[in-house]
Amino acid sequence: MALLLWCVAAPPLTVRGAQQVVFSSTERAQWNEVDSGDVKRARARCRTGVIGMTVSPREEHQVNTQGDKSGSDEVNDPFSNYVSPLSTRYASEQMRRVFSDRNRFRIWRKLWIWLAESELELETQGVTASQVQALKDAPDVDIHLANQYERKLRHDVMAHVHAFGDQVPESAGIIHLGATSCFITDNSELIQFRDALDLLIPMLWRSVANLAVFAQSYASMPTLAYTHFQPAQPTTVGKRATLWLQDLLMDAFELEALRDKIRARGVKGTTGTQASFLSLFDGDHDKVKQLDDMVTRKMGFAKKWTVTGQTYTRKQDFWIICALAGVGQSAAKMANDIRLLQHKKEIEEPFESTQIGSSAMAYKRNPMRCERINSLARFLQTLVLNPAETASTQWLERTLDDSANRRLAMTEAFLTTDAILQLVLNVSSNLVVNDKVVAKHLQEELPFMATENIMMAATRRGGNRQLLHEEIRVHSMTAGARVKQGLDNNLLQLIEENENFSSVHADLEALCDPQQFVGRAPEQVAEFLASEVIPELTARGFSVERASGDVRI
Repeated sequence: MALLLWCVAAPPLTVRGAQQVVFSSTERAQWNEVDSGDVKRARARCRTGVIGMTVSPREEHQVNTQGDKSGSDEVNDPFSNYVSPLSTRYASEQMRRVFSDRNRFRIWRKLWIWLAESELELETQGVTASQVQALKDAPDVDIHLANQYERKLRHDVMAHVHAFGDQVPESAGIIHLGATSCFITDNSELIQFRDALDLLIPMLWRSVANLAVFAQSYASMPTLAYTHFQPAQPTTVGKRATLWLQDLLMDAFELEALRDKIRARGVKGTTGTQASFLSLFDGDHDKVKQLDDMVTRKMGFAKKWTVTGQTYTRKQDFWIICALAGVGQSAAKMANDIRLLQHKKEIEEPFESTQIGSSAMAYKRNPMRCERINSLARFLQTLVLNPAETASTQWLERTLDDSANRRLAMTEAFLTTDAILQLVLNVSSNLVVNDKVVAKHLQEELPFMATENIMMAATRRGGNRQLLHEEIRVHSMTAGARVKQGLDNNLLQLIEENENFSSVHADLEALCDPQQFVGRAPEQVAEFLASEVIPELTARGFSVERASGDVRI
Protein backbone atom coordinates (compact mmCIF):
# COMPACT_ATOMS: atom_id res chain seq x y z
CA MET A 1 0.00 0.00 0.00
CA ALA A 2 1.42 3.37 -0.96
CA LEU A 3 2.09 5.48 2.12
CA LEU A 4 0.72 9.01 1.69
CA LEU A 5 2.13 11.53 4.12
CA TRP A 6 -0.10 14.62 4.21
CA CYS A 7 1.80 17.46 5.86
CA VAL A 8 -0.39 20.55 5.64
CA ALA A 9 1.46 23.92 5.51
CA ALA A 10 4.81 22.17 5.62
CA PRO A 11 7.55 21.68 3.02
CA PRO A 12 7.65 18.37 1.17
CA LEU A 13 9.19 15.53 3.14
CA THR A 14 12.66 14.64 1.86
CA VAL A 15 14.95 11.69 2.42
CA ARG A 16 18.63 11.59 1.42
CA GLY A 17 19.05 9.62 -1.78
CA ALA A 18 15.32 9.62 -2.49
CA GLN A 19 13.30 10.92 -5.40
CA GLN A 20 10.50 13.27 -4.43
CA VAL A 21 6.96 12.84 -5.69
CA VAL A 22 4.48 15.63 -4.96
CA PHE A 23 0.70 15.80 -5.21
CA SER A 24 -1.18 18.85 -6.45
CA SER A 25 -4.13 20.13 -4.45
CA THR A 26 -6.43 18.99 -7.25
CA GLU A 27 -4.94 15.56 -7.45
CA ARG A 28 -5.00 14.97 -3.71
CA ALA A 29 -8.63 13.94 -4.11
CA GLN A 30 -7.45 11.02 -6.17
CA TRP A 31 -5.61 9.44 -3.21
CA ASN A 32 -8.52 7.10 -2.62
CA GLU A 33 -7.66 5.31 -5.81
CA VAL A 34 -4.17 4.43 -4.62
CA ASP A 35 -3.79 0.83 -3.49
CA SER A 36 -1.24 -1.93 -3.81
CA GLY A 37 -1.72 -2.15 -7.56
CA ASP A 38 -1.92 1.59 -8.36
CA VAL A 39 1.31 3.09 -7.04
CA LYS A 40 2.93 3.69 -10.41
CA ARG A 41 -0.19 5.27 -11.91
CA ALA A 42 -0.51 7.54 -8.87
CA ARG A 43 3.09 8.67 -9.26
CA ALA A 44 2.57 9.39 -12.94
CA ARG A 45 -0.48 11.56 -12.20
CA CYS A 46 0.91 13.42 -9.23
CA ARG A 47 3.95 15.54 -10.14
CA THR A 48 3.31 19.06 -8.77
CA GLY A 49 1.99 20.69 -5.60
CA VAL A 50 2.85 21.33 -1.97
CA ILE A 51 1.91 18.02 -0.38
CA GLY A 52 4.69 15.45 -0.72
CA MET A 53 5.57 11.77 -0.63
CA THR A 54 9.10 10.46 -1.04
CA VAL A 55 10.15 7.27 -2.73
CA SER A 56 13.54 5.70 -2.07
CA PRO A 57 15.59 4.13 -4.91
CA ARG A 58 14.57 0.70 -3.69
CA GLU A 59 10.91 1.73 -3.61
CA GLU A 60 11.33 3.28 -7.07
CA HIS A 61 12.47 -0.11 -8.33
CA GLN A 62 9.46 -1.74 -6.69
CA VAL A 63 7.15 0.81 -8.27
CA ASN A 64 8.65 0.24 -11.70
CA THR A 65 8.57 -3.55 -11.45
CA GLN A 66 5.43 -4.14 -9.41
CA GLY A 67 3.17 -1.14 -9.73
CA ASP A 68 1.44 -1.59 -13.07
CA LYS A 69 1.36 -5.16 -14.33
CA SER A 70 -1.24 -4.76 -17.01
CA GLY A 71 1.04 -6.57 -19.43
CA SER A 72 2.51 -9.03 -16.95
CA ASP A 73 1.68 -12.64 -16.17
CA GLU A 74 1.68 -11.66 -12.50
CA VAL A 75 -1.54 -9.64 -12.69
CA ASN A 76 -3.65 -12.62 -11.70
CA ASP A 77 -0.90 -14.55 -9.94
CA PRO A 78 -2.41 -15.86 -6.66
CA PHE A 79 1.10 -16.14 -5.20
CA SER A 80 1.79 -12.40 -5.44
CA ASN A 81 -0.40 -11.50 -2.45
CA TYR A 82 -0.30 -12.58 1.17
CA VAL A 83 -2.99 -15.11 2.04
CA SER A 84 -3.49 -16.47 5.54
CA PRO A 85 -2.10 -19.99 6.03
CA LEU A 86 -5.41 -20.81 7.67
CA SER A 87 -6.93 -20.54 4.20
CA THR A 88 -4.15 -22.13 2.17
CA ARG A 89 -2.87 -24.85 4.50
CA TYR A 90 -4.96 -25.58 7.54
CA ALA A 91 -8.71 -24.89 7.68
CA SER A 92 -11.27 -26.95 5.77
CA GLU A 93 -13.08 -25.73 2.69
CA GLN A 94 -16.41 -25.89 4.55
CA MET A 95 -15.20 -23.61 7.33
CA ARG A 96 -13.57 -21.20 4.90
CA ARG A 97 -16.85 -20.92 3.02
CA VAL A 98 -18.72 -20.02 6.21
CA PHE A 99 -16.45 -17.01 6.70
CA SER A 100 -16.05 -16.10 3.04
CA ASP A 101 -17.04 -12.65 1.81
CA ARG A 102 -19.67 -14.10 -0.48
CA ASN A 103 -21.38 -16.01 2.31
CA ARG A 104 -21.25 -12.98 4.60
CA PHE A 105 -22.80 -10.69 2.01
CA ARG A 106 -25.46 -13.26 1.16
CA ILE A 107 -26.41 -13.32 4.85
CA TRP A 108 -26.64 -9.52 4.74
CA ARG A 109 -29.11 -9.87 1.88
CA LYS A 110 -31.15 -12.39 3.88
CA LEU A 111 -31.27 -10.04 6.85
CA TRP A 112 -32.57 -7.19 4.70
CA ILE A 113 -35.17 -9.52 3.21
CA TRP A 114 -36.23 -10.85 6.64
CA LEU A 115 -36.51 -7.30 7.94
CA ALA A 116 -38.60 -6.10 4.99
CA GLU A 117 -40.72 -9.26 5.04
CA SER A 118 -41.46 -8.81 8.75
CA GLU A 119 -42.24 -5.12 8.26
CA LEU A 120 -44.67 -6.11 5.52
CA GLU A 121 -46.32 -8.68 7.78
CA LEU A 122 -46.77 -5.95 10.38
CA GLU A 123 -48.40 -3.72 7.73
CA THR A 124 -45.69 -1.09 7.72
CA GLN A 125 -46.71 1.88 5.61
CA GLY A 126 -44.73 2.14 2.37
CA VAL A 127 -43.67 -1.51 2.23
CA THR A 128 -45.47 -3.54 -0.44
CA ALA A 129 -45.61 -7.24 -1.22
CA SER A 130 -44.22 -6.67 -4.71
CA GLN A 131 -41.21 -4.85 -3.29
CA VAL A 132 -40.44 -7.64 -0.84
CA GLN A 133 -40.85 -10.25 -3.56
CA ALA A 134 -38.47 -8.31 -5.80
CA LEU A 135 -35.87 -8.43 -3.02
CA LYS A 136 -36.29 -12.20 -2.80
CA ASP A 137 -35.99 -12.58 -6.58
CA ALA A 138 -32.92 -10.35 -6.91
CA PRO A 139 -29.77 -11.68 -8.60
CA ASP A 140 -26.87 -12.81 -6.45
CA VAL A 141 -24.76 -10.21 -4.65
CA ASP A 142 -22.68 -8.11 -7.04
CA ILE A 143 -19.57 -7.81 -4.89
CA HIS A 144 -17.63 -5.86 -7.52
CA LEU A 145 -20.37 -3.23 -7.69
CA ALA A 146 -20.47 -3.02 -3.90
CA ASN A 147 -16.70 -2.56 -3.82
CA GLN A 148 -16.99 0.35 -6.23
CA TYR A 149 -19.55 1.96 -3.96
CA GLU A 150 -17.38 1.35 -0.89
CA ARG A 151 -14.40 3.12 -2.46
CA LYS A 152 -16.64 6.14 -2.88
CA LEU A 153 -18.73 5.97 0.31
CA ARG A 154 -16.14 4.50 2.69
CA HIS A 155 -18.92 2.46 4.35
CA ASP A 156 -19.28 -1.25 3.66
CA VAL A 157 -22.92 -1.66 4.70
CA MET A 158 -24.17 1.36 2.77
CA ALA A 159 -22.14 0.23 -0.23
CA HIS A 160 -24.13 -3.01 -0.26
CA VAL A 161 -27.40 -1.17 0.34
CA HIS A 162 -26.76 0.83 -2.84
CA ALA A 163 -25.57 -2.21 -4.81
CA PHE A 164 -28.67 -4.15 -3.76
CA GLY A 165 -30.85 -1.18 -4.68
CA ASP A 166 -29.28 -0.96 -8.14
CA GLN A 167 -30.27 -4.57 -8.78
CA VAL A 168 -33.88 -4.03 -7.62
CA PRO A 169 -34.58 -0.31 -8.08
CA GLU A 170 -38.29 -0.72 -7.36
CA SER A 171 -37.39 -1.93 -3.84
CA ALA A 172 -34.39 0.30 -3.15
CA GLY A 173 -36.41 2.57 -0.87
CA ILE A 174 -37.29 -0.16 1.66
CA ILE A 175 -33.85 -1.75 2.03
CA HIS A 176 -32.45 -1.26 5.55
CA LEU A 177 -35.64 0.52 6.64
CA GLY A 178 -35.28 1.57 10.29
CA ALA A 179 -32.06 -0.39 10.72
CA THR A 180 -28.51 0.49 11.65
CA SER A 181 -25.31 -1.11 10.38
CA CYS A 182 -24.98 -3.35 13.44
CA PHE A 183 -28.32 -4.95 12.64
CA ILE A 184 -26.54 -6.31 9.59
CA THR A 185 -23.01 -6.89 10.85
CA ASP A 186 -23.71 -8.23 14.35
CA ASN A 187 -26.54 -10.53 13.37
CA SER A 188 -24.75 -11.85 10.29
CA GLU A 189 -21.64 -12.65 12.33
CA LEU A 190 -23.71 -14.49 14.92
CA ILE A 191 -25.24 -16.57 12.14
CA GLN A 192 -21.72 -17.36 10.90
CA PHE A 193 -20.59 -18.31 14.41
CA ARG A 194 -23.58 -20.61 14.82
CA ASP A 195 -23.03 -22.22 11.42
CA ALA A 196 -19.34 -22.69 12.24
CA LEU A 197 -20.25 -24.40 15.51
CA ASP A 198 -22.48 -26.73 13.49
CA LEU A 199 -19.32 -27.84 11.67
CA LEU A 200 -17.12 -28.13 14.76
CA ILE A 201 -19.48 -30.05 17.03
CA PRO A 202 -19.78 -33.17 14.79
CA MET A 203 -15.99 -33.22 14.38
CA LEU A 204 -15.61 -33.19 18.15
CA TRP A 205 -18.02 -36.10 18.54
CA ARG A 206 -16.25 -38.08 15.81
CA SER A 207 -12.98 -37.50 17.65
CA VAL A 208 -14.63 -38.77 20.83
CA ALA A 209 -15.79 -41.86 18.93
CA ASN A 210 -12.27 -42.46 17.58
CA LEU A 211 -10.74 -42.33 21.04
CA ALA A 212 -13.52 -44.51 22.44
CA VAL A 213 -12.61 -47.22 19.92
CA PHE A 214 -8.93 -46.84 20.77
CA ALA A 215 -9.51 -46.92 24.54
CA GLN A 216 -11.72 -49.98 24.21
CA SER A 217 -9.15 -51.79 22.07
CA TYR A 218 -6.29 -51.19 24.51
CA ALA A 219 -8.23 -51.13 27.79
CA SER A 220 -6.21 -54.02 29.26
CA MET A 221 -2.75 -53.45 27.74
CA PRO A 222 -0.41 -52.56 30.64
CA THR A 223 1.96 -49.66 30.12
CA LEU A 224 4.33 -47.70 32.24
CA ALA A 225 2.68 -44.61 33.68
CA TYR A 226 4.64 -41.40 34.19
CA THR A 227 4.41 -38.66 36.77
CA HIS A 228 6.89 -35.79 36.35
CA PHE A 229 7.78 -37.79 33.21
CA GLN A 230 9.43 -40.30 35.53
CA PRO A 231 8.35 -43.97 35.69
CA ALA A 232 5.36 -44.50 37.98
CA GLN A 233 2.82 -47.19 38.83
CA PRO A 234 1.56 -48.83 35.62
CA THR A 235 -1.70 -47.98 33.93
CA THR A 236 -3.07 -49.24 30.61
CA VAL A 237 -2.81 -47.74 27.14
CA GLY A 238 -6.61 -47.51 26.98
CA LYS A 239 -6.92 -45.85 30.39
CA ARG A 240 -4.46 -43.15 29.35
CA ALA A 241 -6.54 -42.50 26.21
CA THR A 242 -9.66 -41.98 28.34
CA LEU A 243 -7.96 -38.93 29.86
CA TRP A 244 -7.75 -37.36 26.39
CA LEU A 245 -11.24 -38.55 25.62
CA GLN A 246 -12.74 -37.08 28.77
CA ASP A 247 -11.37 -33.60 28.00
CA LEU A 248 -12.75 -33.64 24.45
CA LEU A 249 -16.08 -34.90 25.78
CA MET A 250 -16.22 -31.87 28.07
CA ASP A 251 -15.50 -29.64 25.08
CA ALA A 252 -18.26 -31.27 23.04
CA PHE A 253 -20.78 -30.56 25.80
CA GLU A 254 -19.46 -27.00 26.11
CA LEU A 255 -19.80 -26.24 22.39
CA GLU A 256 -23.32 -27.69 22.31
CA ALA A 257 -24.33 -25.56 25.28
CA LEU A 258 -22.69 -22.54 23.69
CA ARG A 259 -24.57 -23.02 20.44
CA ASP A 260 -27.87 -23.00 22.30
CA LYS A 261 -26.77 -20.08 24.48
CA ILE A 262 -25.85 -17.71 21.65
CA ARG A 263 -28.42 -14.94 21.33
CA ALA A 264 -29.15 -12.78 18.32
CA ARG A 265 -28.72 -9.03 18.54
CA GLY A 266 -32.13 -8.68 17.00
CA VAL A 267 -33.68 -5.40 15.83
CA LYS A 268 -32.55 -2.65 18.19
CA GLY A 269 -31.77 0.54 16.25
CA THR A 270 -28.77 2.82 16.50
CA THR A 271 -28.16 2.86 20.26
CA GLY A 272 -30.29 -0.09 21.29
CA THR A 273 -33.43 1.91 22.15
CA GLN A 274 -35.44 0.85 19.06
CA ALA A 275 -36.41 4.50 18.60
CA SER A 276 -36.35 4.32 14.79
CA PHE A 277 -38.74 1.37 14.77
CA LEU A 278 -41.02 2.99 17.33
CA SER A 279 -41.25 5.94 14.96
CA LEU A 280 -41.77 3.61 11.99
CA PHE A 281 -44.75 2.02 13.76
CA ASP A 282 -46.19 5.35 14.98
CA GLY A 283 -45.46 4.65 18.64
CA ASP A 284 -46.82 1.09 18.66
CA HIS A 285 -44.56 -0.69 21.19
CA ASP A 286 -46.16 -4.08 20.57
CA LYS A 287 -45.31 -3.96 16.87
CA VAL A 288 -41.70 -3.09 17.66
CA LYS A 289 -41.44 -6.10 19.96
CA GLN A 290 -43.16 -8.30 17.39
CA LEU A 291 -40.70 -7.17 14.71
CA ASP A 292 -37.78 -8.04 16.99
CA ASP A 293 -39.23 -11.49 17.68
CA MET A 294 -40.12 -12.18 14.05
CA VAL A 295 -36.69 -11.33 12.66
CA THR A 296 -34.99 -13.32 15.42
CA ARG A 297 -37.03 -16.40 14.54
CA LYS A 298 -36.31 -15.98 10.83
CA MET A 299 -32.60 -15.93 11.68
CA GLY A 300 -33.04 -19.27 13.43
CA PHE A 301 -32.28 -18.12 16.97
CA ALA A 302 -34.35 -19.12 19.97
CA LYS A 303 -33.39 -16.02 21.95
CA LYS A 304 -32.28 -12.44 21.43
CA TRP A 305 -30.70 -9.93 23.76
CA THR A 306 -33.42 -7.90 25.46
CA VAL A 307 -31.11 -4.94 25.95
CA THR A 308 -28.14 -3.87 23.83
CA GLY A 309 -26.19 -0.77 23.03
CA GLN A 310 -25.48 -0.29 19.37
CA THR A 311 -23.97 -3.79 19.46
CA TYR A 312 -24.73 -6.92 21.41
CA THR A 313 -22.54 -7.27 24.48
CA ARG A 314 -19.03 -8.24 23.42
CA LYS A 315 -18.90 -10.52 26.44
CA GLN A 316 -20.74 -13.01 24.22
CA ASP A 317 -17.68 -13.10 21.94
CA PHE A 318 -15.58 -13.89 25.00
CA TRP A 319 -17.83 -16.85 25.84
CA ILE A 320 -17.45 -18.15 22.32
CA ILE A 321 -13.71 -17.83 22.01
CA CYS A 322 -13.11 -19.33 25.47
CA ALA A 323 -15.02 -22.45 24.43
CA LEU A 324 -12.99 -22.69 21.22
CA ALA A 325 -9.75 -22.21 23.14
CA GLY A 326 -10.85 -25.05 25.41
CA VAL A 327 -10.87 -27.36 22.39
CA GLY A 328 -7.34 -26.24 21.56
CA GLN A 329 -6.30 -26.84 25.16
CA SER A 330 -7.59 -30.43 25.15
CA ALA A 331 -6.13 -31.20 21.75
CA ALA A 332 -2.76 -29.79 22.78
CA LYS A 333 -2.65 -31.97 25.90
CA MET A 334 -3.32 -35.07 23.80
CA ALA A 335 -0.81 -34.05 21.13
CA ASN A 336 1.89 -33.37 23.70
CA ASP A 337 1.37 -36.79 25.26
CA ILE A 338 1.57 -38.52 21.88
CA ARG A 339 4.76 -36.63 21.02
CA LEU A 340 6.36 -37.80 24.27
CA LEU A 341 5.24 -41.38 23.65
CA GLN A 342 6.43 -41.25 20.04
CA HIS A 343 9.85 -40.20 21.34
CA LYS A 344 9.82 -43.42 23.37
CA LYS A 345 8.58 -45.30 20.27
CA GLU A 346 5.56 -46.62 22.19
CA ILE A 347 2.80 -44.85 20.25
CA GLU A 348 3.04 -43.07 16.90
CA GLU A 349 0.79 -40.77 14.94
CA PRO A 350 -0.07 -41.87 11.37
CA PHE A 351 2.81 -41.73 8.89
CA GLU A 352 2.13 -42.00 5.17
CA SER A 353 4.19 -44.20 2.87
CA THR A 354 5.51 -41.24 0.85
CA GLN A 355 5.80 -38.80 3.77
CA ILE A 356 9.22 -37.22 4.37
CA GLY A 357 10.25 -36.58 7.95
CA SER A 358 13.38 -34.52 7.28
CA SER A 359 15.11 -33.06 4.23
CA ALA A 360 18.46 -34.22 5.62
CA MET A 361 17.69 -37.17 7.91
CA ALA A 362 15.74 -39.50 5.64
CA TYR A 363 15.07 -42.03 8.41
CA LYS A 364 13.05 -39.63 10.57
CA ARG A 365 9.37 -40.09 11.45
CA ASN A 366 8.51 -36.78 13.05
CA PRO A 367 5.14 -36.28 14.82
CA MET A 368 4.30 -33.35 12.52
CA ARG A 369 0.52 -33.64 12.97
CA CYS A 370 0.73 -33.43 16.74
CA GLU A 371 3.33 -30.69 16.50
CA ARG A 372 0.95 -28.74 14.27
CA ILE A 373 -1.87 -29.28 16.76
CA ASN A 374 0.32 -27.79 19.49
CA SER A 375 1.36 -24.89 17.28
CA LEU A 376 -2.18 -24.02 16.25
CA ALA A 377 -3.52 -24.51 19.78
CA ARG A 378 -0.94 -22.07 21.12
CA PHE A 379 -2.16 -19.46 18.63
CA LEU A 380 -5.81 -20.20 19.42
CA GLN A 381 -5.37 -19.87 23.16
CA THR A 382 -3.67 -16.48 22.82
CA LEU A 383 -6.69 -15.18 20.89
CA VAL A 384 -8.72 -15.28 24.12
CA LEU A 385 -7.09 -12.01 25.13
CA ASN A 386 -8.68 -10.16 22.20
CA PRO A 387 -12.40 -10.42 23.06
CA ALA A 388 -11.55 -10.02 26.75
CA GLU A 389 -9.90 -6.68 26.02
CA THR A 390 -12.56 -5.69 23.49
CA ALA A 391 -15.45 -6.36 25.88
CA SER A 392 -13.79 -4.43 28.68
CA THR A 393 -12.81 -1.38 26.63
CA GLN A 394 -16.04 -0.63 24.75
CA TRP A 395 -17.20 2.88 25.64
CA LEU A 396 -20.80 3.49 26.63
CA GLU A 397 -23.14 2.32 23.83
CA ARG A 398 -20.30 1.39 21.45
CA THR A 399 -16.95 2.35 19.97
CA LEU A 400 -15.60 1.14 16.65
CA ASP A 401 -12.31 -0.11 18.06
CA ASP A 402 -13.96 -3.51 18.35
CA SER A 403 -14.39 -3.91 14.59
CA ALA A 404 -10.95 -4.64 13.15
CA ASN A 405 -9.99 -6.78 16.13
CA ARG A 406 -13.13 -8.91 15.88
CA ARG A 407 -12.71 -9.42 12.13
CA LEU A 408 -9.33 -10.99 12.86
CA ALA A 409 -9.74 -12.71 16.21
CA MET A 410 -13.20 -14.26 15.91
CA THR A 411 -12.83 -15.55 12.36
CA GLU A 412 -9.35 -16.92 12.91
CA ALA A 413 -10.42 -18.60 16.15
CA PHE A 414 -13.02 -20.64 14.27
CA LEU A 415 -10.69 -21.43 11.37
CA THR A 416 -7.95 -22.50 13.79
CA THR A 417 -10.29 -24.70 15.82
CA ASP A 418 -11.44 -26.33 12.60
CA ALA A 419 -7.83 -26.98 11.57
CA ILE A 420 -7.03 -28.48 14.97
CA LEU A 421 -10.03 -30.81 14.93
CA GLN A 422 -9.23 -32.01 11.42
CA LEU A 423 -5.83 -33.05 12.76
CA VAL A 424 -7.28 -34.60 15.92
CA LEU A 425 -9.63 -36.66 13.77
CA ASN A 426 -6.78 -37.83 11.58
CA VAL A 427 -4.44 -38.69 14.44
CA SER A 428 -7.05 -40.39 16.62
CA SER A 429 -8.26 -42.57 13.75
CA ASN A 430 -4.87 -44.13 13.02
CA LEU A 431 -2.75 -44.20 16.18
CA VAL A 432 -0.09 -46.91 16.03
CA VAL A 433 0.75 -48.82 19.23
CA ASN A 434 4.09 -50.63 19.28
CA ASP A 435 3.10 -53.22 21.86
CA LYS A 436 6.52 -54.87 22.12
CA VAL A 437 8.17 -51.55 22.91
CA VAL A 438 5.46 -50.79 25.46
CA ALA A 439 6.10 -54.18 27.12
CA LYS A 440 9.89 -53.72 27.02
CA HIS A 441 9.76 -50.36 28.79
CA LEU A 442 7.39 -51.76 31.39
CA GLN A 443 9.63 -54.76 32.06
CA GLU A 444 12.62 -52.47 32.53
CA GLU A 445 10.91 -50.78 35.48
CA LEU A 446 8.54 -53.45 36.75
CA PRO A 447 11.05 -55.27 38.99
CA PHE A 448 11.42 -52.14 41.12
CA MET A 449 7.64 -51.75 41.35
CA ALA A 450 7.16 -55.44 42.23
CA THR A 451 9.49 -55.35 45.22
CA GLU A 452 6.76 -54.48 47.73
CA ASN A 453 4.61 -57.40 46.55
CA ILE A 454 7.63 -59.73 46.73
CA MET A 455 8.53 -58.54 50.24
CA MET A 456 4.95 -58.93 51.50
CA ALA A 457 4.63 -62.44 50.05
CA ALA A 458 7.94 -63.54 51.62
CA THR A 459 6.93 -62.06 54.99
CA ARG A 460 3.63 -63.96 54.96
CA ARG A 461 5.65 -67.15 54.47
CA GLY A 462 7.77 -66.62 57.57
CA GLY A 463 10.36 -64.06 56.51
CA ASN A 464 11.62 -61.11 58.58
CA ARG A 465 10.09 -57.99 57.08
CA GLN A 466 12.93 -55.65 58.17
CA LEU A 467 15.63 -57.99 56.89
CA LEU A 468 13.80 -58.48 53.59
CA HIS A 469 13.36 -54.71 53.21
CA GLU A 470 17.09 -54.11 53.65
CA GLU A 471 18.00 -56.87 51.20
CA ILE A 472 15.66 -55.41 48.57
CA ARG A 473 17.07 -51.92 49.17
CA VAL A 474 20.62 -53.10 48.58
CA HIS A 475 19.68 -55.15 45.50
CA SER A 476 17.68 -52.21 44.09
CA MET A 477 20.65 -49.85 44.40
CA THR A 478 22.88 -52.39 42.66
CA ALA A 479 20.40 -52.98 39.83
CA GLY A 480 19.73 -49.25 39.47
CA ALA A 481 23.41 -48.49 39.05
CA ARG A 482 23.62 -51.23 36.43
CA VAL A 483 20.70 -49.73 34.47
CA LYS A 484 22.40 -46.33 34.50
CA GLN A 485 25.38 -47.96 32.80
CA GLY A 486 23.12 -49.05 29.94
CA LEU A 487 22.86 -52.67 31.11
CA ASP A 488 19.75 -54.78 31.71
CA ASN A 489 17.82 -54.57 34.97
CA ASN A 490 18.95 -57.67 36.94
CA LEU A 491 17.01 -57.01 40.16
CA LEU A 492 14.87 -60.15 39.85
CA GLN A 493 17.98 -62.22 39.22
CA LEU A 494 19.56 -60.86 42.42
CA ILE A 495 16.42 -61.68 44.40
CA GLU A 496 16.29 -65.13 42.87
CA GLU A 497 19.87 -65.76 44.02
CA ASN A 498 19.13 -64.55 47.57
CA GLU A 499 18.15 -67.40 49.91
CA ASN A 500 16.19 -65.03 52.16
CA PHE A 501 13.58 -64.98 49.37
CA SER A 502 13.60 -68.71 48.71
CA SER A 503 9.96 -69.04 49.79
CA VAL A 504 8.81 -66.94 46.81
CA HIS A 505 11.34 -67.93 44.16
CA ALA A 506 8.79 -70.14 42.41
CA ASP A 507 6.24 -67.32 42.38
CA LEU A 508 8.41 -64.45 41.15
CA GLU A 509 6.95 -64.52 37.62
CA ALA A 510 3.38 -64.39 38.94
CA LEU A 511 4.30 -61.66 41.43
CA CYS A 512 5.67 -59.59 38.53
CA ASP A 513 2.70 -60.08 36.20
CA PRO A 514 1.97 -56.57 34.81
CA GLN A 515 -1.78 -57.12 35.19
CA GLN A 516 -1.26 -57.19 38.96
CA PHE A 517 -0.16 -53.55 38.92
CA VAL A 518 -2.77 -51.74 36.79
CA GLY A 519 -5.46 -51.70 39.46
CA ARG A 520 -8.95 -51.12 38.07
CA ALA A 521 -7.74 -49.43 34.89
CA PRO A 522 -9.43 -51.95 32.51
CA GLU A 523 -12.66 -51.79 34.50
CA GLN A 524 -12.53 -47.99 34.64
CA VAL A 525 -12.26 -47.83 30.85
CA ALA A 526 -15.26 -50.13 30.41
CA GLU A 527 -17.34 -48.26 32.98
CA PHE A 528 -16.47 -44.83 31.58
CA LEU A 529 -17.31 -45.81 28.01
CA ALA A 530 -20.53 -47.57 29.00
CA SER A 531 -21.86 -44.84 31.29
CA GLU A 532 -20.58 -41.56 29.86
CA VAL A 533 -19.42 -41.97 26.29
CA ILE A 534 -21.36 -44.54 24.28
CA PRO A 535 -24.82 -43.30 25.43
CA GLU A 536 -23.91 -39.74 24.38
CA LEU A 537 -22.60 -40.88 21.01
CA THR A 538 -25.66 -43.04 20.39
CA ALA A 539 -28.03 -40.23 21.34
CA ARG A 540 -26.44 -38.07 18.64
CA GLY A 541 -26.39 -40.73 15.95
CA PHE A 542 -22.66 -41.49 16.10
CA SER A 543 -21.48 -45.08 16.08
CA VAL A 544 -18.41 -46.19 18.00
CA GLU A 545 -16.16 -46.53 14.99
CA ARG A 546 -13.22 -44.64 13.60
CA ALA A 547 -13.53 -41.65 11.27
CA SER A 548 -10.61 -39.73 9.80
CA GLY A 549 -9.98 -36.05 9.18
CA ASP A 550 -8.28 -34.24 6.32
CA VAL A 551 -4.66 -33.15 6.66
CA ARG A 552 -4.35 -30.65 3.80
CA ILE A 553 -0.56 -30.29 3.80
